[in-house]
Parts: sequence; C-alpha cells; structure tokens
Amino acid sequence: MSNLKQLHSVQCEVKTPLHEPSIPRPPMPDFYMPAMPPMGLINAIENWVKALFRRRCFRKRFLPLLGYDDHILEDMGHNREDIEWASRLPWRKDAFQALQRRRDQRQEKQQRPCQ
Repeated sequence: MSNLKQLHSVQCEVKTPLHEPSIPRPPMPDFYMPAMPPMGLINAIENWVKALFRRRCFRKRFLPLLGYDDHILEDMGHNREDIEWASRLPWRKDAFQALQRRRDQRQEKQQRPCQ
C-alpha cells in the first residue's frame, strides 16, 4: 500500500464531533457605539457645511460689488439694495437664489406694460 492510501485511511478513521461547544458572546457594554453614525446626521452636517460654503462664496463675490457706483451695478443687472438685503438673509437661505429671484422680479416689473 502506498503512503497516500495509508494517510487516507488514517484520516477516515479520525472522528470529528458533530457539534462543537458554542462560544459565549461577550457581554454588551453599557455604552454602545455603532460602527457608523446615522445617515441623517451625516446628511445634516453635509447640508450645513454646504450652506456655509455657499454663504462664504456669496460674500466673496457680491460684497465687493458694493464698492462700485450704482450705475455700474445696474449695468451688471444688480441693485445695491438687493445685494445688501441678500447679505442680511439667514445663513441657511441661499443668498444666490434669493438675489436671482429678486432680480427676476424686478426685471418682470420693468418689462410689464403699465395698465
């Protein structure tokens, strides 16, 4: 008999237990820290950071325009009062969109014929 056949016959004779004793789970700590924070929290932080970044960009782009003359601002399609109004909005409101809406409303009033 070859060595492989002897090894095979020895392996077949070794009996394995049908069930192994279960390992007890470690106790749950009083303070449980999940592997990942809730997605709602991550989304809220992300929205907050985006709003702050948009406000910073608005201030960087539009507040220097207040140094220009009113005629130059009018040529650009803006109004000094609108820029100052948008700069005083709460930081959660998008000043870019609010300024655009106000500018569109002002242009609609100018284009609308008097009745």
